[in-house]
Amino acid sequence: MKQTIFRRHRQLEGWPLVFTILVTVGILVGGLVEFIPLVLVKDNVPRIASVKPFTPLEAVGRDLYIREGCVNCHSQMIRPFRAEIERYGDFTKAGETVYEHPFLWGSKRTGPDLQRIGGKYPNLWHVRHMEDPRSTNPQSIMPPYAWLLKDDLDFAVIPGRLRALSRVGVPYTDAEIADAVANAERQATAIAQDVAAQGGPAGLERKEIVALVAYLQRMGTDVRTSQAPAGATATDVATPDSVH
Repeated sequence: MKQTIFRRHRQLEGWPLVFTILVTVGILVGGLVEFIPLVLVKDNVPRIASVKPFTPLEAVGRDLYIREGCVNCHSQMIRPFRAEIERYGDFTKAGETVYEHPFLWGSKRTGPDLQRIGGKYPNLWHVRHMEDPRSTNPQSIMPPYAWLLKDDLDFAVIPGRLRALSRVGVPYTDAEIADAVANAERQATAIAQDVAAQGGPAGLERKEIVALVAYLQRMGTDVRTSQAPAGATATDVATPDSVH
């Protein structure tokens, strides 16, 4: 029996074209067996009802986060280990990132994990931190991103960005896309006014910084069970977890 199988295998090896076709068919069949169930299953990642798509301003802020390379030094994935949970907060759930394209889990922590950064500090803290990281934490090694306070945000690109995300499964409606610019401008104005009210720079309504702040303040808040300490101010001293 073994000799027969060996003889037939040697015969197939003598037919390179036939052998190549049979190997290709075998690979395709194996691939389909693994791929088809994932297509047929409605959703293989558990959904979390409180997790919603980013607002238009948060979505463009996420693009700025990627553009500036923040993902190179900050992860967004808290592992289910005691040391991580005590330092950063509740561990990351798969359902939290169902609307993220691409995901930004990361694996390098030159700076702290940012999965639960939303609401931890006031808006002005983030503005100051991006303008001059040492102003919020003298030990920070993060470079400044002062141009974010000077460069204008291109609101006109936001509808196209949401339309692209909707094509990959993010449930933005046509109405939400049509109102994207107006909604982004309203959120940007609210953040800028809050920054100015806290003693920060005025006139940030149309600057890139407000979009990035909007995104940072959203991170991890959809599933948060506890809120930031009451009475926190922009001048609060940063904790060791904030060292960049």
